[in-house]
Amino acid sequence: MFSDNKKKGQQNLSSQQNKIAEGTRIIGDIISEGGFRIDGVIEGNVKTSSKVVIGKKGSIKGTLNCANADIEGKVTGKVAVQGTLSLKSTAVIQGEVMINKLAVEPGATFNATCTMGGAVKSLSSDLSELNSISEKVKAEQTA
Repeated sequence: MFSDNKKKGQQNLSSQQNKIAEGTRIIGDIISEGGFRIDGVIEGNVKTSSKVVIGKKGSIKGTLNCANADIEGKVTGKVAVQGTLSLKSTAVIQGEVMINKLAVEPGATFNATCTMGGAVKSLSSDLSELNSISEKVKAEQTA
């Protein structure tokens, strides 16, 4: 009975959303299969095979690597989005951006070098790294 529940939880990891609340500050790298809602501050790298939403008061200083992103807050550094990067009117982007598609609302600040299309780095190597980390964590939990 318990092993069945554990397997179901592991299958839904990519559909879970992580939330970094306002007032939270994280210094370090984050790797996850699930998406993110960021209303706090992250100083480091964020990698996920899902969507990232950065709220008005949220910010990342580092590298953002994800499938899709909706940004209302601030990103300073490198951004690699496999799908669509949507910048809301309050968004501030500074750095280097590699994307497939870009949607920008009037009022957004976009001070970045931008590469669009086929030059976006594949997440496959990052996902294999993520899978090996997940397997290590699972092995530690069962030990």
